[in-house]
Amino acid sequence: MLGGEEPDLPVRPRSQKIAVARRQTPRPLTSSRSDHRYDGLCPEVGYGVLVGLHLSQVAEADELLTNDPLALLIGMVLDQQIPLERAFAAPLELTRRLGRSLDPADLAAMNPDELAATFSIQPALHRFPAAMAQRTQKLCQIVIDSYDGDAARVWTTAADGRDLLKRVAALPGFGMQKAKIFVALLGKQLGVKAPGWREATAPFGETGSYLSVADIVDQQSRDKVREYKKQMKVAARAITA
Repeated sequence: MLGGEEPDLPVRPRSQKIAVARRQTPRPLTSSRSDHRYDGLCPEVGYGVLVGLHLSQVAEADELLTNDPLALLIGMVLDQQIPLERAFAAPLELTRRLGRSLDPADLAAMNPDELAATFSIQPALHRFPAAMAQRTQKLCQIVIDSYDGDAARVWTTAADGRDLLKRVAALPGFGMQKAKIFVALLGKQLGVKAPGWREATAPFGETGSYLSVADIVDQQSRDKVREYKKQMKVAARAITA
């Protein structure tokens, strides 16, 4: 996990975990629906030409993250208490298990137990699959209720960086630090140049930093971010010792 430091999820006793049978998943789908692509969605916010994200280190999964705003949000929600590559590869695996592309209305309308079971198929999409399925469903409902069912509108309709940060921080699974990291990711890698976004996301919006997933563009930068995280943990332990 290289996103924000979110509160620990409750540890559920093994006996209470949802039991699901292992089953064969459908063939991979195309990366996303064409109407979810970023290119030219909102020039006034400052979209540039996309190069592509490299968060999962799996080409097809990263392509989905790059082209599907909902997939990117779900990946960020899952980036907690598991390796970042696993979190950001999960949206693609979710499309395979569902047998269809990600759609907020579809996910929000699913039976919660069915979605939790889908998350829980081994290997589970997260260490806490049921809790993360619930967060994903809540996220999709907010996208429907507040953003007309279009996840990209979370940022394409934001007035400025502070407004964007406030919107992201209000999403389930996003504390303020994770929200800053996500907005910095949008600004640094997806061309979402909402006015004042660097100031709103400090220190994660700083140029040339290696502090979070916002700075990961390849394996080398990922390793630098991981090293920074290790140093922060060592420093924190030294303070409390």
